[in-house]
Amino acid sequence: MLSLPHRSIQRAVQQSVARLFGSGGERINLDSPLGDQGLFGPQSMAWRVHADFTTMMIGGIAALLLQMLHPAALAGIWDHSRFREDRSGRLRRTAQFIAGTTYGGTAEAERLIARVRDVHDRVEGQLPDGRHYRANDPALLRWVHVAEVYSFLSAYRRYRAPFLTTREQDRYYGEMARLAERLGATEVPRTAAQVQDYLFAMRPQLRSDARTQEVSSFLLKPQAGLLSSPFSKIAIDAAIDLLPPWAARMHGFHSGPGRHRTRAQLASMAAFLRWALDGGSAQRAQRRVDQAFSS
Repeated sequence: MLSLPHRSIQRAVQQSVARLFGSGGERINLDSPLGDQGLFGPQSMAWRVHADFTTMMIGGIAALLLQMLHPAALAGIWDHSRFREDRSGRLRRTAQFIAGTTYGGTAEAERLIARVRDVHDRVEGQLPDGRHYRANDPALLRWVHVAEVYSFLSAYRRYRAPFLTTREQDRYYGEMARLAERLGATEVPRTAAQVQDYLFAMRPQLRSDARTQEVSSFLLKPQAGLLSSPFSKIAIDAAIDLLPPWAARMHGFHSGPGRHRTRAQLASMAAFLRWALDGGSAQRAQRRVDQAFSS
């Protein structure tokens, strides 16, 4: 049993997370129908990796920094988002989508996928060099997907499961490739080796310019609530540290002597948040799956 002070701390952290990553009035259904294992199921690597809030948060920040190095991905943020007024909006929407498609029932996951595809169909524009871009371009969807799952898994390996086998990593990439394909991506890498080859092949297409720096500077400003100081600085430093060295250099980030301190601080923060956030999306979904067999 937790003491009252401990309960208060736990409740405060949970409320802060809900404010930062909550659905803004829309509730993601993780509780029905009973017995529905959704797109992945409890034995999947997706359930395992996505259950850890801290590594998903760090991975989400790193993913955005990596994604915006692609000119078309950056243009989508620049032209069609409110990043100056709502810095955590993209993280919040990503968190909702991942939670719903990973832990929701099949119908809920399909609803979220259809909604994202509908949004993508309306996002297009012109790059500064005159080229046209579309959010539903299969190649652009592939880039956004790979940057995201690479960052999620990198954070999970560093701060939760450093001895994850290559086979387990391949399982994760293979599972998530199916989700990317449902969103419209094609030729999606399905193994750790394929992901590394793809990232290497994409480097000549990536850029960092004044718009990249402006978007990243807004993203990396301290946030209210859970990501206020000192959590904010630790989370941001850990996300930067997670980037591939070539991507960090493109952003102008330099690795200093404090990286080991950052990793130690993040490990402590992760342990605290795992205690405070016990009973999250994965547990709710597991109850949904189990209750069908216990009723």
